[in-house]
Amino acid sequence: MVIADGGAEARTEGETAPLALAALRPAAWDAVPRLAWEGRFRRWGGYVLLGFASLTAAVAAGAGAGSLMTRGELYAAGALVVAALGLQIWWSTAFRKLPAGAPAGRVYYVLRFAIAAALCLLNGLFSIYAVIGYFDAVQLLPHRHVRTALLGTAVVMASAQSGGLPPDGTVGWVAFGVLLTVNASLVLLFSHLAEKEARSAAAKAATIAELERTNARLAQALEENAGLHAQLLLQAREAGIADERRRLAAEIHDTLAQGLTGIITQLEAAGESTDPAVGRAHARRAAELARHSLGEARRSVHNLGPGALEHDALPAALRTTVEEWSATAGVRAECTVTGTAEPLHHEVEATLLRIAQEGLANARRHAGASRVGVTLSYMDSEVTLDIRDDGRGFDPAAVPPRRHTGGFGLGGMRARAERIAGTVDIESEPGRGTAVSARVPLVRHD
Repeated sequence: MVIADGGAEARTEGETAPLALAALRPAAWDAVPRLAWEGRFRRWGGYVLLGFASLTAAVAAGAGAGSLMTRGELYAAGALVVAALGLQIWWSTAFRKLPAGAPAGRVYYVLRFAIAAALCLLNGLFSIYAVIGYFDAVQLLPHRHVRTALLGTAVVMASAQSGGLPPDGTVGWVAFGVLLTVNASLVLLFSHLAEKEARSAAAKAATIAELERTNARLAQALEENAGLHAQLLLQAREAGIADERRRLAAEIHDTLAQGLTGIITQLEAAGESTDPAVGRAHARRAAELARHSLGEARRSVHNLGPGALEHDALPAALRTTVEEWSATAGVRAECTVTGTAEPLHHEVEATLLRIAQEGLANARRHAGASRVGVTLSYMDSEVTLDIRDDGRGFDPAAVPPRRHTGGFGLGGMRARAERIAGTVDIESEPGRGTAVSARVPLVRHD
């Protein structure tokens, strides 16, 4: 325990308990007023108790009451009071300058105890001054000597209360023994309660310190989380930008690139035809493809679904797409729908239709197929889209990486399916055709 007066401190080695009387104080007392009160008592308490004891003894002696003292005893008591006063003056000015646990504090306690005990032998009323030994033993003495000092003070108090030492007769000894037992019991009880309170206070202080450290770590974690949150927001924004770029690139590939390919094919066919009617038919189809591609490009920019889904559900839109592709590519193609068709979420329908368009475009550009089959299957929890051709096939493990001049192809189909938690599987062998199977969750339209 630290006793402070102003900026002063005093602490003893091995200190583990507060003042013996601290157990009597309410635990709810604020710490700062308590320390200030103890500091003031250490500085002025000795003067007050010494003065009150001297005044009481003088009044009692003048009135002929209490313990009668001879003239020599009066002189001795006066000399001891002066010595106690001088000792108190020295200590009240010196203790604020002494370091914690200084030997001067032990010397002061022992000298004061000896003076108080001598005064009590001369007159029991000086026990008023001797009681101060209960108050600061913890602060001035090593912990191992505290109880001895408290018991010594109890002996002095009991002797003063019983009429002095040695007691007068058997009754005096009995009274001394009873009073000593009472004083010692109270001292030991108060000392035990004070040490218990000190241990409890130390445990609470340790808990508070741990809570402060935990709060500091929590505050640091919150700061780190705030930084991570900001970083995640930045990454999410960058991922959103990259995803939108991929979407636009795929939409342009599925609309403009394929439309331009069809236009080029029709225009080349018109240029090679010697029949004016056939040439005009190819030219009209090229114009239709150009208008259709322009519309699809506008829809892609506005993040709308494919035009084929604007008025038709997925089965009808898929059949129309297959028929138009067959007419443009000059390849026999069939579309089959199995299971019970249900209205799907627009993102699911758009994804499946775009995968079908990409698969058909790949079949026309790379497969050299004479027949293509498209199957849309509705199942309990998923929808599958299968695109099969009898073309030249390839080794899926040896597909070259996408070039800047090429299409999105298989990677684009997989990316589309993965955006809605789906998958795309490829089965192909050189000379034995290709099968593309897309599986996506069946998410119904709300």
